[in-house]
Amino acid sequence: MDPRAYWVGFNLVKGIGAVRMQGLLDYFGDLAVAWQAPLEGLQAAGLPAKVAENVLQVRAGVDLQLTWDQIQKKGIQVLTRLDEDYPARLKEIDQPPPVLYLRGKLLPEDGWAVAVVGTRRVTVYGRQVAEEIAGFLAAQGVVVVSGLARGVDAVAHEAALKAGGRTFAVLGSGVDRIYPPENQRLAEKITAQGALISDYPPGTPPDGVNFPPRNRIISGLAMAVVVVEAGETSGALITATFAGEQGRDVFAVPGGIHAPQSVGANRLIQQGAHPLLRPEDILDALNLRLIPEKRTARAALPADPVEAQLYAQLGKEPRHVDEIRLLTGLPIEIVSATLTIMELKGIARQVGPMFYVSAREKPENYEVEA
Repeated sequence: MDPRAYWVGFNLVKGIGAVRMQGLLDYFGDLAVAWQAPLEGLQAAGLPAKVAENVLQVRAGVDLQLTWDQIQKKGIQVLTRLDEDYPARLKEIDQPPPVLYLRGKLLPEDGWAVAVVGTRRVTVYGRQVAEEIAGFLAAQGVVVVSGLARGVDAVAHEAALKAGGRTFAVLGSGVDRIYPPENQRLAEKITAQGALISDYPPGTPPDGVNFPPRNRIISGLAMAVVVVEAGETSGALITATFAGEQGRDVFAVPGGIHAPQSVGANRLIQQGAHPLLRPEDILDALNLRLIPEKRTARAALPADPVEAQLYAQLGKEPRHVDEIRLLTGLPIEIVSATLTIMELKGIARQVGPMFYVSAREKPENYEVEA
């Protein structure tokens, strides 16, 4: 069975979150072992008696292999906190979600992301501003993160898609249970141009208690949070609070002092949030003016460790394959095969029989990661 299936199993247990999941990993070393543990073993690992009993109940009532197979049939990807593809920015926050479920695709450059959130009862002014902000960010290569809710969230997603950019929707339900239902078509478009993300298992229905915790993921995925319009008790204010706790920048769009939808945003500004007067302010504050250049630089660098070793030995002066072999200590057959692949990728160039140079300018201070 896929090891991630055991993470899914524990994710189904009420009372087990990031801290207790880590406790099980620390005690047993492997969640597959923890899944088979008796009641006494689970309690010895630090689970309260009630939670340990919940594990046994779920274990008795769930066919884990069948559950895993059903998730795969639905085209849902499962990421655990230990996976390389797990969003790096989200991994930085305190107690990141142990398991993420997603439909769509994550890319390495998705760390350049900004959340755009706000009221469900969006005004004409709020709609115009949300469209302008999200569309501008997406056109600059910034991923727009929001919650697929009615109002500002949906407007932000639509504007990002219209601009040809990427967008993430973080759900308070399973990624196979779209809420609100009228956003089903929007969700499908997001899947094709970004991702639907949730830490709730597939099949989980939308519930009011699920939405405040999901706001923590919205802010966690982003470099900053922009609140367009928010009433006095808006969920967007919860997202802003999480952003502050996570060390993210918070921007708020000023609104009329008598407008109910602007009470929360104006108060954020009063409390120290950046007043957002133009979308460009976000790029300046986060140093995101050079995203296209950063993307190009990243694309030019090899991700494979062997490619990285060879790339480090290539420059403007031609080097023979035997010299590269001696410098790297790699077998000649690996050196030759990898250089051929690097030629196809446009990283290396052959300038004579068995002589190679770098085909791209290296960034300053380029070093091979250990």
